[in-house]
Amino acid sequence: MREIRTFELEHGEPAAAWRAAQPLVVKVMAGEIWLTVEGDAEDYWLASGESFRLPRGAMAWISAGRNGARVALAFEEASVRVPARSRLVGARALPGWFPRWLRTA
Repeated sequence: MREIRTFELEHGEPAAAWRAAQPLVVKVMAGEIWLTVEGDAEDYWLASGESFRLPRGAMAWISAGRNGARVALAFEEASVRVPARSRLVGARALPGWFPRWLRTA
């Protein structure tokens, strides 16, 4: 069994800064997000149905596209391999109840 959390992001909100305490898969359930990862020269636009793997310790900033977004976060299982998506371009502060396995920066 694995834990999955779903978040709704509104367009125009400040970017969320997330640090992955363990490997995570970010999946866009609706809308689109902009994602950038510390140390990665590229920015990514992910649309509904697309996923991105965040390795342990990765610092990422995520923001919603024009129509907002719904994003699911899940622990990466050893048998699940999600390639890092790449689509070019260009994050949001989360509340204190955010799960400890995904630490806010």
